[in-house]
Amino acid sequence: MTSGPTAALRAVVARRARYRCSYCQSQEDVVGTLFTLDHIIPQALGGSDEIGNLCLACWDCNRLKQTHVTGIDPQDGQRVPLFDPNRQVWAEHFAWAEEATLIEGLTPVGRATVAQLQLNRPILLRARQRWMRAGWHPPHP
Repeated sequence: MTSGPTAALRAVVARRARYRCSYCQSQEDVVGTLFTLDHIIPQALGGSDEIGNLCLACWDCNRLKQTHVTGIDPQDGQRVPLFDPNRQVWAEHFAWAEEATLIEGLTPVGRATVAQLQLNRPILLRARQRWMRAGWHPPHP
């Protein structure tokens, strides 16, 4: 039995993610809490604690992802893989819309991830509006 990722490994994953949630792009220093490590392939499905299977995620995205590795594309109803931040590029699957408050899924993977992780949940939309007024959002590439 493993003890889980170390603090040093978490630091590497957080730095690689630029201290942003790999899914909703919220920033740790704006939210004011340390984010968690998400197992892209959940441990319950055989995923490891290796760096290639870990990404930074805010608590809500991590909670909504749970053990899901697929989701339903709301456009055509097909089951597709969820976004893998270590193997895919965020801007190829998502775009900022509505003055950067909404995340729009550009591909089946993006749309399914937006739906499964509720990337446009009401509290996050309100937060993004406030962050924009403060000049903290959207995050810079």
